[in-house]
Amino acid sequence: MPLGRRVARFNRIVTNRALGKVAPWMPGFGVVLHSGRRSGRTYTTPVNVFIRDEWAVFALTYGAETDWVRNILAAGECQLLTRGHRLDLTLPRLVHDENRSGVPAFVRTLLRLMNVNDFLTLHIERPTAASPGAS
Repeated sequence: MPLGRRVARFNRIVTNRALGKVAPWMPGFGVVLHSGRRSGRTYTTPVNVFIRDEWAVFALTYGAETDWVRNILAAGECQLLTRGHRLDLTLPRLVHDENRSGVPAFVRTLLRLMNVNDFLTLHIERPTAASPGAS
């Protein structure tokens, strides 16, 4: 895994709570709304996201075994709040890409330094205007 469990735990408890308020409005960020695969409960997870044509690309900085990734793969769909829009995403696919071609050039360097080669891609079904604070 590129980043350790301790960093992931800290981010989930501290960073995600703070970032969750501004991520839906910041370039390169968003909040994923996904359903728990066992509980059915709706969860929100701040993420880095890059929109490429009709695809959303997520760099898996904590690997593909994180709960939010596993939830999306199990459900086959999720929603993304980004730049003031709510996007319906489907067709999740794990991609191993050592060239990191789905992200901007300056991000490729950072991901290479962090040894991140795995991505989750989802198809954007349709954008709808929404208030990112609303769930």
